[in-house]
Amino acid sequence: MIRVEALSKRFDPASENVLDRLSFSLDPGETLSIIGPSGCGKTTLLYILAGLTQPSTGRVDVGSNDGSVAGVSFILQDFGLFPWKTVAENVGLGLKIRKASRASQRKITEELLREMGIPEVGERYPVQLSGGQKQRVAIARALATSPDLLLMDEPFSSLDALTREHLQNTILQTWLRRRITYVLVTHSVEEAVFLGQRILVLSDRPARIKAELVNEEFGSEGLRVQEVFFERVREVRQAMER
Repeated sequence: MIRVEALSKRFDPASENVLDRLSFSLDPGETLSIIGPSGCGKTTLLYILAGLTQPSTGRVDVGSNDGSVAGVSFILQDFGLFPWKTVAENVGLGLKIRKASRASQRKITEELLREMGIPEVGERYPVQLSGGQKQRVAIARALATSPDLLLMDEPFSSLDALTREHLQNTILQTWLRRRITYVLVTHSVEEAVFLGQRILVLSDRPARIKAELVNEEFGSEGLRVQEVFFERVREVRQAMER
């Protein structure tokens, strides 16, 4: 699904690398959490995976099972909703761009809003929603086009702790139903452990891989209260401090 080999990125030829010789892979249906210091280049890495930014050196392949280029959706920290469009119009925007029929747009939008637990908000505008509802709408919009790869850039960082935990559960339940490949950038160690089958720990700039951890307990029922969860959190913290 994703193959990254010796990836480096610099924005100015006279400056040092932002990303320095990163290599990792992610199979279809797997999930990856990326954690590292603020400003180390995590968002830049997501933009490269999305094809929005080109690496300076190295190779990045993002494809589906049959080798075709993957459909990619992005969930942003600030929701990225258009305030002049209704919730239903925001969710269905990608489908409209792809010229899906109105009936198909309506059906998929309604199904996704039910899946996100907010079926009643379709005719509201973003300004009428809570932060948690806005992010659920952003998740629904990202899923509407059935992407092969979902990229998330600190999607819950602006939310209160309880809402954040509820939405982490939403992402996990969505993965359990759809088995969609996703990459999550986060500053939260607990979030990285809860939502990542694999966890990539980056150093400060120039960002290099300090550790790549396998999270065998990912998706376990009641993981947050299990001792193994706290042990994995300690393991990630230790990797970050090395």
